[in-house]
Amino acid sequence: MSANTTPADLYRHGLRLLLDKDIPAWVDLWDENGIFEFPFAPADRPQRLVGKTAVAEYMRHYPDHINLHDFPYVEIHQTTAPETIVVEMRGVGRLVATGSPFDMSYIAVVTVEDGLITRYRDYWNPLALQDAAVDFAGSSA
Repeated sequence: MSANTTPADLYRHGLRLLLDKDIPAWVDLWDENGIFEFPFAPADRPQRLVGKTAVAEYMRHYPDHINLHDFPYVEIHQTTAPETIVVEMRGVGRLVATGSPFDMSYIAVVTVEDGLITRYRDYWNPLALQDAAVDFAGSSA
């Protein structure tokens, strides 16, 4: 991706990488000092990750826990700040450990500068997975 890539195009590309389970390439979409926030995270889970290395550590086991099949609904809203988008989406797949269906709705507020994600606020419901024992990076959602 280039510095001229729109935030919406970068985000869509990132979704494709998640479906392909290419976590290293997804992490490469991040700025070295990017911030990943989870405003609804339970007390025992991270609420804020700072830096590309922290994001990589958090995401490295994602495909071991959730096998994403599709994002059947993705709506991207441009804000008055051209570098920031709001995304409404739904991800579906299976929980690897149990084979149970995974069906989660998300809202994300994402800021992209110079073609890289600098801030990502992920408004998803981690309590929906609480009973599934999904645990990334030791204690992450």
